[in-house]
Amino acid sequence: QVQLVESGGGSVQAGGSLRLSCVVSGYTGYIRRMGWFRQAPGKEREGVACVYTGSRTSLVADSVKGRFTISRDNAKNTVYLQMDSLKPEYTAMFYCAADQGSIGSCISPDRYPFWGQGTQVTVSS
Repeated sequence: QVQLVESGGGSVQAGGSLRLSCVVSGYTGYIRRMGWFRQAPGKEREGVACVYTGSRTSLVADSVKGRFTISRDNAKNTVYLQMDSLKPEYTAMFYCAADQGSIGSCISPDRYPFWGQGTQVTVSS
């Protein structure tokens, strides 16, 4: 099994920054990729960024490109999401997820079997 715990969420004013962290434990050696996803009230969960654990390959959604950066520290089993120039419309629950495969788009939430509990990000105007 794989367990994920997110942290770093909170309330921030528009234009501010937050860095989310996701610590992974359990059978981490089989994880091939990890992603960050967000879900606003009444909306579907969408991918914002993902990264492959065995390479530097990463992907950031067009909607947040230039504002969000994903990075990983394999030694700490941690994935980060740096979020800058935040907008009120970014308010959502942010989730971290892990996949032991590599089929399909890494930014599609349907590909991930392991999920954290989420961390709330609230951006005020």
